[in-house]
Amino acid sequence: MNDSSWGAPQPNAGDARYWGPPEQGYATPSALPRPGDGQVPAHDVSVPVHDVGGEASQTRRMPIVSDPGGPAGGGDGRDGRHRPEGPGFTGPAGPPGGAQPYGHDEPEPTPGQPAAPSAGTAGTAPSGKGKKRAGRDLRAAIGVGLGLGAVILAALFFYKPVFLGVIVLAVVVGLWELTSRLRERKGIRAPLVPLALGGAAMTIAGYVRGAEGAWVAMALTALAVLAWRMTQPPADYLRDVTAGLFAAFYVPFLATFVALMLAADDGPWRVLTFLILTVVSDTGAYAVGWRFGRRKLAPRISPGKTREGLIGAVTFAMGAGALCTQFLIDGGSWWQGLLLGLAVSVSATLGDLGESMMKRDLGIKDMGTLLPGHGGIMDRLDSLLPTAPVVWLLLVVFVGAG
Repeated sequence: MNDSSWGAPQPNAGDARYWGPPEQGYATPSALPRPGDGQVPAHDVSVPVHDVGGEASQTRRMPIVSDPGGPAGGGDGRDGRHRPEGPGFTGPAGPPGGAQPYGHDEPEPTPGQPAAPSAGTAGTAPSGKGKKRAGRDLRAAIGVGLGLGAVILAALFFYKPVFLGVIVLAVVVGLWELTSRLRERKGIRAPLVPLALGGAAMTIAGYVRGAEGAWVAMALTALAVLAWRMTQPPADYLRDVTAGLFAAFYVPFLATFVALMLAADDGPWRVLTFLILTVVSDTGAYAVGWRFGRRKLAPRISPGKTREGLIGAVTFAMGAGALCTQFLIDGGSWWQGLLLGLAVSVSATLGDLGESMMKRDLGIKDMGTLLPGHGGIMDRLDSLLPTAPVVWLLLVVFVGAG
């Protein structure tokens, strides 16, 4: 998820006019040439930013700030003090009314570009006290969500192999998004071809041959990744194959548990229960966090998530779980649904936080742009993937493999 703390400036003892990335340091007024002193043009100052070794790694443009007490009055128009500007400064940390809604963080600026002005900064209309923003195009998100839901339900109850094809398609697209972002942002070359072929085989094997088939396909996929990468130069071999093995486990192997649920006699109802509980958990977290969220859950990972939102996720998921196991699962009982809902709310939250951690490491807002209002396929699978094995295992324990 995305949050307003991406690229936040580090504390400075002085009145810095330019804030560079934390790992490259910043320039202070004493070290800056001033306009009009014959060294630089009056309209522009470029300041070299040095790394820890002392060598200039890049030069960034520094905006001119009027002197305190000068003709322009200085400062930001409110307290007479200068406010640092430029790349890496994001302004005030969001509205003063509290945390952002759970699961909907502020959009992150593109690395190397100035952050978008926050509410209350110069040049923007101040937001109302306590106003909360979703950070997404809700109309597009709702429309796309309803369309996806209709397609999934139609495939699920029309013919099982059709829904299996939907799973395979989601796996392949998710792998493409993940490997593309790894290559673009980190230079990691996880081989997509063996991952896509192995991921499809893994999902189909799980549906046809059960858990044993899925494990065999996973092992063969790992061997294919190791062999495929050997066709390229040996530099960064371990890094690339490690990323490939992680991608194979994270996307297709976890998705295989959906195929295992589908293979049961009441498979469509098990899959529907899994989908309902995950969606209800996310919805409850958002609704309660948007209305009551104040205390942050994991500010270093996703500052938009709150403890109140987590309580909402648990409450909504447990209620939905009791209803689903009582009326949708053969041999299920409401108390089993309570435990199932509790487990789903925890796994869905951890999955959401896990992908937020990956996106913060990669410095991106979304994994893709395929779904308007949602991001990419991986941005919708973040809660579903780690929840699938949890639901499959608990349903097997409660009512059998089917």
